[in-house]
Amino acid sequence: MKIEIKLQQYVIKAIESLYGQAVAPEAVSLQKTKKEFDGHLTLVVFPFLKISRKSPEQTAQQIGEWLVDNVSEIAGFNVIKGFLNLTIASSVWIELLNNIHHTPEFGFVKQEADAELVMIEYSSPNTNKPLHLGHIRNNLLGYALAEVLKANGKKVVKTNIVNDRGIHICKSMLAWQKWGNGETPESTGKKGDHLVGDYYVLFDKHYKAELAELQEKGLSKDESEKSSLMMAEAREMLRKWEAGDTEVVALWEKMNSWVYAGFDATYKKLGVDFDKIYYESQTYLNGKDTVLDGLKKGIFYQKEDGSVWADLTADGLDQKLLLRSDGTSVYMTQDIGTAKLRFDDYPVNKMVYVVGNEQEYHFKVLSVLLDKLGFEFGKGLVHFSYGMVELPEGKMKSREGTVVDADDLIEDIVATAKEMSDEKGKLDGLSAEEITNITRVVGMAALKYFILKVDPKKNMTFNPKESVDLNGNTGPFIQYTYARTQSVLRNAVDLGIAIPSSLSAEVDLSVKEESLVQLLAEFEVVVKQAGDEYNPALLANYAYELTKEYNQFYHDHTILKENDTDKRTFRLVLSEEVGKTIKKAMALLGIEVPDRM
Repeated sequence: MKIEIKLQQYVIKAIESLYGQAVAPEAVSLQKTKKEFDGHLTLVVFPFLKISRKSPEQTAQQIGEWLVDNVSEIAGFNVIKGFLNLTIASSVWIELLNNIHHTPEFGFVKQEADAELVMIEYSSPNTNKPLHLGHIRNNLLGYALAEVLKANGKKVVKTNIVNDRGIHICKSMLAWQKWGNGETPESTGKKGDHLVGDYYVLFDKHYKAELAELQEKGLSKDESEKSSLMMAEAREMLRKWEAGDTEVVALWEKMNSWVYAGFDATYKKLGVDFDKIYYESQTYLNGKDTVLDGLKKGIFYQKEDGSVWADLTADGLDQKLLLRSDGTSVYMTQDIGTAKLRFDDYPVNKMVYVVGNEQEYHFKVLSVLLDKLGFEFGKGLVHFSYGMVELPEGKMKSREGTVVDADDLIEDIVATAKEMSDEKGKLDGLSAEEITNITRVVGMAALKYFILKVDPKKNMTFNPKESVDLNGNTGPFIQYTYARTQSVLRNAVDLGIAIPSSLSAEVDLSVKEESLVQLLAEFEVVVKQAGDEYNPALLANYAYELTKEYNQFYHDHTILKENDTDKRTFRLVLSEEVGKTIKKAMALLGIEVPDRM
């Protein structure tokens, strides 16, 4: 049983014994004691003043004295105003570490057969350009959230919707047709998504030049855009694609296949994956049928021009267009169609969309519409909204070719990790293969951790140089501490020191050792909170706190040279469990930890 639950029961007994009245468990509020005060757990006594009819200080004093006299787990207490700071006996922390040591899955909830099924959509790229820095944050958040929810006992389906149709891909296709000279990823040595993205930028360059030329002839901006031959050709290509033109569809399939191969390579570098990928080209028509069915049922209404709308004013929203007068769908209609297909494929209990915060209103509307259409997950739809990510140099613009490319950023961060390791001589004596692997693992940890440690809702600036620092709140610092725990354990083996199956209860622990065990025990609370709040940053910052505490302990205490065998054993087990917990926390974030650095 958790020490907090035990203490809660003891406090209830104390109050009944002292004041003759029973209190409900929810009235007993225990918090972790602030670092500036002595103690482990703090009881707030203000709710009991009406019962005690004494001052906060007197009430806290009386409860503290009763607990020390009657509960062996309480070693002492101190009173600060209306707060009772309780010191837990060392034997409790030893028993707790023993329990953690014998529970390999500590912190994780076992998945039951009837567990809730959560579908998480993330990535959602367009096939006219490679993934960029914004996609990196999206992918890392989506993958981490999936792992956190699995750790909380949920069944999870990771899904992606690829925007593979529309005018944007036709622009790349048209530019390749005009100026590509048959280039392929193989002939150029470029990743397919980069090659197609280059033609998207090239289209925009020629399009702007055409507009400038038309405006020089006296046309206004609007007139020149309407007169653009290039845009007219792109629209005609889209019309042919929608009509199933064999030649256009073949070109579309070929160029998209290049992009998918490129995406897969980037996903592999990022360490993310999907259980099911949907393609907008296969889902966009489905939404139209669902909306027309809703129209028949009176859920939606039709205007005189034939357009179909949803009246959401009673829900505090607005009138929402779902089908244009010419029968074509809008983004909302496509999302409805994709949701229906997903619900047909999986018995989804909850749907989570990992999409930037600029789409908040869109998902409010989608939630209401899906609920009206009878989808069970409609009301509980979650928009996992996140803020913008930038480099110190500023914003990104894809059409101008100034996007921070995901592959380039990954390559740069790994190279930076190698440079810093070379400067510090950290990789001396390792093989070329070991160096390549370690710098990849360290570089990716730097990138992932720097992004995931920030509250998802906040905008952020990613600083590559800062992220690879071996000091401070960074991925490499946490990795280095994990490697330190593994070094301690390897050295113990080399010295022939075995760890017994259980710890002695008679060890006199230091304050730092007790606080480390207390922090280890909080892992399961943080995992639950990160899942409840959809916030992987809680786990990232927990890993950092645990790392800091362990490094202070390592600095202040001998481990292998400790003469007291029981103390040495305790510290070895403590080091082992800190390492395991760091590894678990980082794995939930999709981050590897190397045994050596």
